[in-house]
Formats: sequence, C-alpha cells, structure tokens
Amino acid sequence: MQSDRSSAMLRFMILELNDKKTAAPLREYKTDISGWNLYPVSRSILLRPERYSQLTPDYVPLIARGCGRSYGDAAQNSDRYVMLMERLNRMIAFDEETGILRAEAGTTLGEILEIFVPRGWFLPVTPGTKFVTLGGCVAADVHGKNHHRDGTFSKHVQGLEVILADGSKRWCTPKQDSELFWATVGGMGLTGIISEVALQLTPIESAYMVVKHHPAAHLEEAISILSSLEKDDHYSVAWIDCLATGKQMGRSVVMNGHHAQLHELPSNIKDPFKFKSRAPFSIPLFAPAWLLNSWTIKGFNEIYYRMQSRKMDKFIIDYDRYFYPLDAISNWNKLYGKKGFVQYQFVVPLHTAAAALQQVLTFLTTNRLGSFLGVLKKFGKAGEGLLSFPFEGFTLALDIPLGNKKTLALLNALDELVLKHEGRIYLAKDARMKPETFRAMYPRLDGWQRVKEEIDPQNKFSSDLSRRLEMDGGAR
Repeated sequence: MQSDRSSAMLRFMILELNDKKTAAPLREYKTDISGWNLYPVSRSILLRPERYSQLTPDYVPLIARGCGRSYGDAAQNSDRYVMLMERLNRMIAFDEETGILRAEAGTTLGEILEIFVPRGWFLPVTPGTKFVTLGGCVAADVHGKNHHRDGTFSKHVQGLEVILADGSKRWCTPKQDSELFWATVGGMGLTGIISEVALQLTPIESAYMVVKHHPAAHLEEAISILSSLEKDDHYSVAWIDCLATGKQMGRSVVMNGHHAQLHELPSNIKDPFKFKSRAPFSIPLFAPAWLLNSWTIKGFNEIYYRMQSRKMDKFIIDYDRYFYPLDAISNWNKLYGKKGFVQYQFVVPLHTAAAALQQVLTFLTTNRLGSFLGVLKKFGKAGEGLLSFPFEGFTLALDIPLGNKKTLALLNALDELVLKHEGRIYLAKDARMKPETFRAMYPRLDGWQRVKEEIDPQNKFSSDLSRRLEMDGGAR
C-alpha cells in the first residue's frame, strides 16, 4: 500500500483526510426509520455528513447507518442520533499488484463491483445484496455463499480506521491494535464510527459464473449434498422449501458455482467482463396483508422447486444474477405489507444440525410460519470476531411475515429450540430477541464488553439493538 510506483497504485480521489478547516455543523432532522424488514420503526435524529472531517462522536448517543439493509433495529436509535454514512463513499487508493482497496466506509459493494469487475477483481465475500456499505459489512462481519472456504468479511479486511468516543482515530488490523479490530468486526457499530476500510479483493477472469444445480428430495439429502466434497464448489447455497411436509420435508435445490475462467466461457461471449444488465423493476405499493400466507407461499415453493430442479446441467450466468437475484426488484420488502416481516437466521453446530433443522421445519409447518425465502448454507470454522455470527455448522435464514399477531410469540419459542441445540441468532437480522437469549448464545460477550468499557466508558455509541439486548449492561 505504501509503494511509490505509480503504475501499482490507482488513485480515484485525493482526500484531505486531515482537513484543518472547521467542519460545518451537521443539520439535524427527526424522522421514522426502520431496517429493510420494516419492523420495528423508530423515530431517530438523523445526521448526514458530507465529508470526512464531519465524522465526530460529539452527537450522543450515536450509531452509524449505511444503506439501512440490516433486518432489525441495529442502525436505529429512538429519540437519539443516527449518522448516515452514504455520502462518505470515496475510494482512496487501490494497489493493482496486491488487490488491496482502501475506501471510505460509506462505499457500497455495488460501487466497488462497478469499478473493479471490469479490471478483473471481485469481492472476497459478499452477502445477498450489493446495496450495503463497507462499514456495514465490517460491523455485521457479513458472510456469503463461500464461508465454508473463505470465512467472513473480516478475514479479508487488512485494516480499518475507527473514530472512538473521545474523538481519536485509530487504525487497527488483525495484528495491530487487534483487540479493537476483533471487537469492531461483528460489533454492530458499537465500538465507534468505522470511517475507512482496507479490503483485499480477489482476482477473476470474467464477470460470469459456472453454476450447477443439485435437487434434493428432502432435508437429509440437502445436508448430504452441502457436505459432499465431490459436489462442492467455491460457492454453495440451497433454496429450501420450508413448508413441505412428510417425506418431502426440507426438499431443496443446492446451487453451487464458481467464477468462470476464460476457457469455460462459451464462444458467443466476446467480452468476458461485459454482460446485459437487468431491467430494474419496482414494487410501487405495499402488498395487501393476505397476499403472503402459508397457502400462497406453498404454491410458489412448488413451482420454484420444479423449475429449478430441471436445470440438471452446468450453465453460465453473470455474477449479478447469481449473487444478487433480488437486487433487480426495488422495494421488494413491500411484498410483505406495511407490517413488514422478520428475517430469522440461526446457525447450529454440525453434531446437532440434522435434528435441529428437522425440528425447526416441523415447528414452521405445524404453526404455519411460511417463509417466502428459505436459504440453507454450510458454515466453515468460526473467525476471531468477538460477536461474529458464524461457526462451523449449518445456517438457515427465513423471511417470516408479521401479519399474524402470534408470530412474535412463536419466534420466542423458536429461539428456545435453537438454543437447546447450541445455536445462535444473527444480530444483523434480529429484531426481537430477548437479552437473556442473546447472552446464552454469544459466549465471547464478556470479552467484547471489556473492550467496549475501555474505549467507550460513557456508552456514547448505542442503538435500539444494544439497549434491547442490554449489550452495555443495561445502561439507558
């Protein structure tokens, strides 16, 4: 990163990071905000800095917010301050030899892909949407379809700058100021303002993916395919029918893939980095409450399973359609109606996964908790982030509509089932977990709280999530 060779360094913007000019006061405005799942809603005081020098912890209590794509209250702060980071999206430097990008934390994955895929570089880890920021990916320590091979986002972060509660700026890495680093990745923005990130990109030969579908008639077969070394690929994920019953319970389509090399592309693709963009489609209005129910979801699942199971041969698809199928539909969250939905994601260890998943699916079908989108993945070994979500096992993510008054109570019962099987719920997708459940699921919480107390003793950085889960010991 410090090389003087201009040919090895691509600079997109020269930033005066040590701006000596006095930053203009930030304009405040109060409004209702929510996560992508539209639940819960809170009235927060929003701040929108336009430049780096306006990043300050003087507004307290404070939480930073990227694109608002978390599924819960992690980036909300009722009657308190929320700092919007999306204007701080400048790319500072890129080393063409090492593939290390340094950028402001408000830079989105979509902006990175637009610039770097044509240059032969891709994200080392990506969640299911590109409309998220670097800072958000660090704060949630996001994972992707390649966790079993490449771990979480933090494994590829070379360093990050954090603005602490006292206003000081600290550059930390996995080895330098490592306690702050491992408390910040997965720390949900509660250790300070993540202002810059240095990320290791991965080289690719094309913008295309080689994909193979493996239909699974039931849960046992789905687990077997996801665990198979013979059928495994760099990326691996399964769509799962969460309402199928009997012998078909847990039927799935496992979708494996890898970045296509030049020799794997068909002759009709002349430019390996060019593909036809999808025409955007928008959901203009909230869907009626009755649209998504156990019967309509069951019908959709039947059609989807049959269609995807027919793709028996390998096929080529561009990365955008493979990684981000829902990004082509703006405001798809409106399909769940004004009451919104809960995205419930948990992980259970390998030794109890089969029994746990079977019991969860039985619970869902018995209580008619239909999920329009069910995603099953196998995780690799846990990373070092003190509050990072993944550990070795299987994870299931569910989208559950909130139209039924009993849904939240049923999800509390589901928490107990997950906990009984030594499982854990993902903080970035949590909107209603109880503090005692959280404490039982995150054994490294004490270590995180020790770092938090050291760098933020007055608890200047807090959120609706942190107060609900009593992450700071219950301070209000």
